[in-house]
Formats: sequence, C-alpha cells, structure tokens
Amino acid sequence: MQLIQSMWDFFQGQILGMKWLNDLIGAGMSALGLDLTNRWVASIQFFFYDVIKITVLLCFLIFMISYIQSYFPPERSKKILGKFHGIGANIVAALLGTVTPFCSCSSIPLFMGFTSAGLPLGVTFSFLISSPMVDLGSLVLLMSIFGSKVAIIYVVLGLVIAVVGGTIIEKLHMEKHVENFIMTAGNVDIESPDLTRKDRVVFAKEQMFSTFKKVILYILVGVGIGAFIHNWIPQEWVAAVLGSNNPFGVILATLIGIPMYADIFGTIPIAEALLAKGAQLGAILSFMMAVTTLSLPSMIMLKKAVKPKLLALFIGICTVGIILVGYFFNFLQPFIV
Repeated sequence: MQLIQSMWDFFQGQILGMKWLNDLIGAGMSALGLDLTNRWVASIQFFFYDVIKITVLLCFLIFMISYIQSYFPPERSKKILGKFHGIGANIVAALLGTVTPFCSCSSIPLFMGFTSAGLPLGVTFSFLISSPMVDLGSLVLLMSIFGSKVAIIYVVLGLVIAVVGGTIIEKLHMEKHVENFIMTAGNVDIESPDLTRKDRVVFAKEQMFSTFKKVILYILVGVGIGAFIHNWIPQEWVAAVLGSNNPFGVILATLIGIPMYADIFGTIPIAEALLAKGAQLGAILSFMMAVTTLSLPSMIMLKKAVKPKLLALFIGICTVGIILVGYFFNFLQPFIV
C-alpha cells in the first residue's frame, strides 16, 4: 500500500506537477548567477515554469480529448441524448459535456443546436453547464495542483450542479423563454462520415493547435497574474480577503469571477498562487467555476438565444451552486488538503 502511495505521489508531483521542471529552471537561473530569493527572479522562475508546464499538459490533454471527441460529433451526441428521458437524460448530457469544448463560448452554439433539434430544454442546459465547468482536462490539471481528492470531488460536484440545474429548468417549463428562432429552426440530420484512425489523429492535431492559439494569451495573462500574486502580494492580504477569517470569501470570489473571461487553463496558475498565499480552497474553486461558467462574453452570446427570465434563472442556479460548492470545499479542506 505504501509503495502504491509513493508511486502515486511521484506521478502527481513529478509527472503532472512537473516539479523537476521547476528545479531545473531554478538550477539554470542559479548557474547564471541569479538570486532565486529575489522577487523579480522568483517571478520569472514562476512564469517560465507554469507557462511550460501548462502548455505541455494543455497540448497533450487537448489532443487526447479531441481524439475522444471525434467519436461524439453533434449528430451522434444528439442521438445519444434522444434515447434517454428524465433525470437520466440530464446525467448523460452532463457527462457528454465533459468531452466537448473547453470554454462556455464554444459550448453555446452546440446548446443552440441541441435545443433547435427538439431535445428537452433541461437536458440541453445540463450540457451547457457541465461543458465549460467540468471536462477531462480540468480533472488532470486540478490533480496537478490540488491533488486527486480535490480534483475528483470538484468534477463530481460540477456534474451535480449541471444535473440539478437542468432538472430545475425542466420542471419550471421554461420553453417559452427561448427565442423563437431557436425553437423553430428545424432540424437537418447530417450523418457524420466514418473516420479512420488517421483521420481522428489529424482532427485531434488540428483541434490541439486551434485551441492552443485561442487560449495561449489567457495562459500568459493568468500565469503573469499568478506570478504577481505569488511573489508580490503579502500573504496576510490574501488571507484577509479569501482566507478563513472572512466568512464571505466564497461569495466575493464568485462575484469577482463572473465578469471575467478565461478558461481553466488561464485560471489554474492564479488558483495555484492564491492557495500558496493562504486563500481557502472553496474560495479558489468558486472563483474558477465562476470564470469558466458565467463569463460575461458567454452570457452576452446566450442572451441572443434565451429571454431575460431564463438567462437570469440560469445565472442564479449556477451562482448559488458555485457558492454552495465553495463552502462545502472550505468545510472539507482540513480533511483533503
């Protein structure tokens, strides 16, 4: 048992966390005569380490997830969802969201297509919530920073929010609050061609390069902010705002995250720095969930498809769910971190 734990710790620290890379960069900077205790030098080390680490993990994960995603084009996903009913359909929709695009803006066109195809509104909203909030990439990246227990619980709770949120919308019969052009768009079935293994590899490579180009700016900005927090903001400041002494830290983190726009790859380095500075785990994860699920650009896009009452209900359900998850993680923090 101890051997298995040691192997897992090595995998989490050296393979996912790439601690060897941080040591290598530090050794290289020391060889150049730089003082690693200097704030500017430490910030540069943090920046290069996190950019390289996230880029490597990002490209690997996008390639693997895109390969899996090639088996679930919109037409096939629609047919899969159409075979389920009730809460089972919400669960399947939430799970399908884990193998779809990485940000909310990419998920909204699929949501619109599923809705216009006649799938139940609650089911399509379960998909819309889970797609940006929970994906296979987030599971691996969260494991590299927070450990496997936190990552698994995060994904499970994200799926719960998606299923519960979609179920509530379904029970309230909000179909009349979807814009008419969505509900009357009609449905054209286009069978996806069978792809060979080579086709899937090509598709995965194209998706990897395309997604990387879209998110690299957010990674650089996120790592830059993380480096600033890690080396320049006093720990007592972060602890006072997002630490255990502030009972409203989760709510504040959620409200700060909502107007921002990034994906999980851009928020990970910020979360890593905040945790090191004494922020509570729940506040950090609530911030990440809010940024990825309720970003302002995605809400503007969604407003074109749904009417204000349904949009407000969606935002309200996600916000309440995110806040509850945050306080739950704060409660669990002594036991899982």
